[in-house]
Amino acid sequence: MAYRQQDRAPAVKLGLAMLMGLLLTIPIFSVYLLVYDRENQSKTARESIAQGWGGEQTLAGPLLVIPYQAQVTETVTQNGKPSVTSRMVTRELRVAPTLATLDLGIDPERRHRSIYEAIVYTARASGSARFDMPTDLARAGIAPETLDLARAELRFGVSDPRGLVGRRPSLTIAGRAVALQPGNGPEATGGSGFFAGIDARALPREPLMLSYRIDFRGNGSVSMVPQAGESRWKIASAWPHPSFQGGFLPIDSRVDAKGCSARYAIGNLALGRALVDLDQPSATNDRVVLPGNNDDRTVKIALVAPADIYSQVNRAVKYGFLFIGFTFTALLMFDVIGGRHVSTVAYLLVGAGLVLFFVMLLAFAELIGFTFAYLLAAGAMIALLTAYSAAVLGNWRRAAVIFGLLAMLYLLLFVLLSLEAWSLLIGSVLLFATLATVMYITRNVDWSRARAIEAAPA
Repeated sequence: MAYRQQDRAPAVKLGLAMLMGLLLTIPIFSVYLLVYDRENQSKTARESIAQGWGGEQTLAGPLLVIPYQAQVTETVTQNGKPSVTSRMVTRELRVAPTLATLDLGIDPERRHRSIYEAIVYTARASGSARFDMPTDLARAGIAPETLDLARAELRFGVSDPRGLVGRRPSLTIAGRAVALQPGNGPEATGGSGFFAGIDARALPREPLMLSYRIDFRGNGSVSMVPQAGESRWKIASAWPHPSFQGGFLPIDSRVDAKGCSARYAIGNLALGRALVDLDQPSATNDRVVLPGNNDDRTVKIALVAPADIYSQVNRAVKYGFLFIGFTFTALLMFDVIGGRHVSTVAYLLVGAGLVLFFVMLLAFAELIGFTFAYLLAAGAMIALLTAYSAAVLGNWRRAAVIFGLLAMLYLLLFVLLSLEAWSLLIGSVLLFATLATVMYITRNVDWSRARAIEAAPA
């Protein structure tokens, strides 16, 4: 015959639901680590794709380097007695251009390996420069007659010389081509690049005018180091998703579906450096870094992907607790208010499905993109949890509430991911509304009293 048994008190059910939610933090954290690991794998794959093509490139120069003779005085100890000696040493006078112009064209290209993609580019830099004889050599303690103008060098910097493939860089002075040699680049590129030895004995009488062209390859970004008295640069690319970075932003720019362009005008007063720099030896290095080589004194344009799927999935995982909390709240309301018993195992299985959504989102996003992956994973999980809820809650009418709740949650999450600036406001308002609703529905519930339920006959 039938008998009566005591159901758990509502407070106990609430505590168990909260405990199940806390246990599910472990798999959610595991998903977060999975996203981090896949992101690192993607980064490694992109670096492998770009290997041999050229890295993130930095351009510097041209700089005019003139050797000069300087007298140094040293104190040495001989036979226990100090003595002062003088000797002549060769040092370098580095002269930046009075005016430098550059037209940089960047042709992007997508390259794939398996499911991973890297953005590489081929660039063409056409520039010109004007060098004038420094007028303040006396302030630097240099006599003009000590300059060895016949052994001057023009130095150009390219941070990753592997990208100098295809057309050879060219340099023209007064309509005459000048031979270029590898290495000996400016300090801004760590000495990487190329140089040309020139005879600059005419510099005191007339300015040195030159033009050059550098074709190079790279990936990710291009940086340029301004050093001239006035740098006038123009950049154009067919890539519609640029990121203008560095210490100087363009004075005007254009970004649309056809590509981007930018224009820069930077003076040495903004750089905080003179056009003349002396090679002063130090205790650790005979060559010093120029004042303009800091990251905040460069111009950088990055070819960024329109959407980083890993950052999007990572942000979505952070809302996993929101999904679990809302869904568990709905099941708890059916249990406490609707009188339909929901077992602890049912909470765990529903929670596992909610966690699995983020794994499916990551897996499909790597193949078909974030938006389509989101629709596919959300649709599959809504169908699964709705069907399971119909069995647990006893009918499809109650399951329809779970369907509506999940559909609203997944739609809301997509909106939150799209409106990053408003995500905190929208999320806090939603939590407030949910708390108010639960408080209203359960206002008459006696959380401490267990409810007697009928059991089926044996």
